[in-house]
Amino acid sequence: MADVFLYDTTLRDGNQDRKISLSLGDKLQAAKLLDSFGFDYIEGGWPNPSNPIDVEFFKHIGEMHLTHAKVTAFGSTRRPNILPEDDPLLKAVVASQAPVKTIFGKSWDLHVTDVIRTTLEENLDMIESSVRYLKENSESVIYDAEHFFDGYKANPQYALDTLKSAELGGADFIVLCDTNGGTMPWELAQIIQAVKEKVSTPLGIHAHNDSGMAVANSLIAVQNGITMVQGVLNGYGERCGNANLTTICADLVLKLKKDPFCAKNLQDLRKVSLAYDQIVNIPSNVNAPYVGDAAFAHKGGAHIDGVMKVSRSFEHVDPQLVGNKRVFVASDQAGGSLVVEKVKELLHVDVDKKDPKIRELLLLIKKRENDGWHFDSAEASFEMLVYRTLGHFTTPFSLENYRLIEDRTMQGVSVSQATVKLHINDEISLQVAEGDGPVNALDAALRKALTPYFPYMKNVRLDDFKVRVLGSNVGSDAHVRVWSTFGDETDTWHVAGVSSNIIEASWFALIDGLTYKIYKEQKNGH
Repeated sequence: MADVFLYDTTLRDGNQDRKISLSLGDKLQAAKLLDSFGFDYIEGGWPNPSNPIDVEFFKHIGEMHLTHAKVTAFGSTRRPNILPEDDPLLKAVVASQAPVKTIFGKSWDLHVTDVIRTTLEENLDMIESSVRYLKENSESVIYDAEHFFDGYKANPQYALDTLKSAELGGADFIVLCDTNGGTMPWELAQIIQAVKEKVSTPLGIHAHNDSGMAVANSLIAVQNGITMVQGVLNGYGERCGNANLTTICADLVLKLKKDPFCAKNLQDLRKVSLAYDQIVNIPSNVNAPYVGDAAFAHKGGAHIDGVMKVSRSFEHVDPQLVGNKRVFVASDQAGGSLVVEKVKELLHVDVDKKDPKIRELLLLIKKRENDGWHFDSAEASFEMLVYRTLGHFTTPFSLENYRLIEDRTMQGVSVSQATVKLHINDEISLQVAEGDGPVNALDAALRKALTPYFPYMKNVRLDDFKVRVLGSNVGSDAHVRVWSTFGDETDTWHVAGVSSNIIEASWFALIDGLTYKIYKEQKNGH
């Protein structure tokens, strides 16, 4: 059994980041990603009439068939002077049918008297009765003690009384929240020890990063006996963000020698981190600990010399443990060696770095990476480049031309129409399709042209499509990267396309996404 439970609140607390606004599709895709990595709890959101996407999320998440994570619905304690079963927000949490319910309550007397404006005694009853009501309607209940550390510093006895109320109500976990993010690690350790003397319920930590201490405070909490850590993938969140679960997970396993359930998937940490950045369409932090592009990058001089002789002389962990790789910025030869190793993995054959085809491939990869293709998050595009360049795959069709027409009717309706003309097996396939925008129309026309020759193409889905401006150019002169997720009945894959023309970049991504399916089918003998 895991010795630390990781509770991910990316879909709720992370969604409060000013740069993020998750759609229902984003949330469901992210939940599947978080579950596949092995987080123990996924907080889906706050289901109430003012959050329709969260309400819909809980209607659909049961269809996702998660493999490990328990889904939690978030809410608050009842309002003052009302029974829990009559509180519409608590009733909405119960109606979500999430197996686990998480509610927050006030720990700081300032918030009780000046924010929700009730009595200290009523607040204690609000906590106890709300937890008890949810406990009667849930598999388990987690109580988040909001502003606990500030509350404890202001009025220690009352802050502890709020925890005792949650314990009396039957909470399965009591989570101590540093909501303002201003507590220092040495303060936090002392307060946790004081809590443990009074409370027997298992404890958790929920830290914000306003003073840059969220990860440190989470780790200190674990060292002091706390067994649940709440946080957000990649540290997104309101103001300065939440405790970064990406960093915390690696630290727990590699530094504290803990054994959370996700430890067995630690080598997927970078992949999961990059995948979530793509879902929210935010550039990945190159300096992120463990998973960033620069986390194991060495540029010139003594560092490269040292790490080539003894890797641990300039690296605190093996980058492969977290799915990252060592990069020698000033050494093309070393960078080429890493690519050669990747090619060996794909082709399952020995590869000679001096082979002219390998040299050609290395130059292409370097050029495309410099142009912004970012193959780390577009593995299918990387594979197709390898297969085509080394002669392991030839695209079984060629483009004669494509054309896009944008029309606007007298009723003010915009219509996109695409025409695609392909050469396939010495034949011409000419198809026209309409769509919701030029890319959708182009995708539809391309599929119509291919499906008669490759019937399995009808099972391919375009699950996600995002565009990001790249480079130092601005406005309409800028290069763009299109990033897309394709899927079929058994798999998903990611592709990219880069150009100064958004339609051309989209075409590159569509071609890679669909020809990857053809390659897989041919490899399987279909």
